[in-house]
Amino acid sequence: MNKTHSVGAILLFDVSTFLTVTPKPANAQGPAGVGATAAAEDSSHSPHSLNPIKWIKKDSKDSTVAPSRTDAEKKLTPALQSQGLLAANATATDACAPFSTLDSCLAALHASHNLGVNFNCLRAEVTGVHTSADTSGCKVAEGDKPQGLNKAIHQLKSDADAKQATKDAEQQAKDDLKAIGG
Repeated sequence: MNKTHSVGAILLFDVSTFLTVTPKPANAQGPAGVGATAAAEDSSHSPHSLNPIKWIKKDSKDSTVAPSRTDAEKKLTPALQSQGLLAANATATDACAPFSTLDSCLAALHASHNLGVNFNCLRAEVTGVHTSADTSGCKVAEGDKPQGLNKAIHQLKSDADAKQATKDAEQQAKDDLKAIGG
């Protein structure tokens, strides 16, 4: 009988020790099941997100955003007229309409002014778009395929250094855009 009590006591001691020493499962992921979202919100101790991206405040107006093309064209018109690139009654909006980008239009304007080439001819060659402007005196290629500024300059004024003229005109276009904050 003594042996039975000893075995029983050891067994009881082992079971109680096991139950008290065994760790309970941790709720590291938070509660689960019905109402888990509400319980997780209630148990939140920190008002701040743990995501560092959310710590950065976003400005509603970013100062590095370039002005829209329409705004840029409105700002450029008086500057281009004063430089003699546009006639007094012309606007940058009208002159640049066929161009896909404003900087390519400005480069064509500068190239035509620097080399003494008719802008309407150069625009027709670069964009492939033949507008209602008079291009009858132009040495234009057959077809409506757009060409690069370099190739268009070479075609319209073969004695010019087309590569350098393109480089200069593109730099002047960048300077114009920088001057208006674009």
